[in-house]
Amino acid sequence: MFSQLPTDNRELNWFTLTEAIAKRFDAEYQNQKPDLPDEVQALPIFLDWQSGKLQNRVTSKFWELAQPKKNQACLDLGCGISFLIYPWRDWNAYFYGQDISKVATEILQSRAPQLNSKLFKGISNKPAHHLESYQDSFFDLAIATGFSCYYPLEYWETVLEQVRRVLKPGGFFVFDVIDPSQDMAEDWSILETYLGAEVFLEDLSDWQALIKKSGAKIVKEQSGELFHLYKIRW
Repeated sequence: MFSQLPTDNRELNWFTLTEAIAKRFDAEYQNQKPDLPDEVQALPIFLDWQSGKLQNRVTSKFWELAQPKKNQACLDLGCGISFLIYPWRDWNAYFYGQDISKVATEILQSRAPQLNSKLFKGISNKPAHHLESYQDSFFDLAIATGFSCYYPLEYWETVLEQVRRVLKPGGFFVFDVIDPSQDMAEDWSILETYLGAEVFLEDLSDWQALIKKSGAKIVKEQSGELFHLYKIRW
């Protein structure tokens, strides 16, 4: 499925996780909804999920912390079809996407150049920890929203290392994590598990410790109904 093949046990575990997550999101982009058991349908968030309203409730508005600027090179990890639905043309920033969903990748490769071939610089079907194809200090801004919860903290330690390498000095990384203290966190995690992707609920203090360990500083943060946004810089 992906160009990078597992080379050790840790990578194999991440590869297995990634395949399951990709399958879950491929189904979503193809509007395939599984039959869920009664106990899941009884969750308070189920009707919002079924109607499509839940996505709007949990989407992190990364641009409120770091809006892409004109002529900036921006890396959007786990981008989905971001270029088609967010105002990249208004921002006039160069978009480089990366996503594990083959369906999302194909949609973006097909439609994005028609929308704006100047700003759309392409999309890679790769997981977030594989940034080898990008040069050091290339991007002004990196974004990763909506998927940190599907991987353990150990995985994100590697992602932070890779993002730090490809960011220009002083560049920002904006990403979100689940806040386990939010009311919907547990129910949302149950729903996602039945949709095919296990969720790791980590305390915000553990995320802050990981950020500090990476050598980065939190510049700004923002709480949402489910996700907590961090804007960091090395």
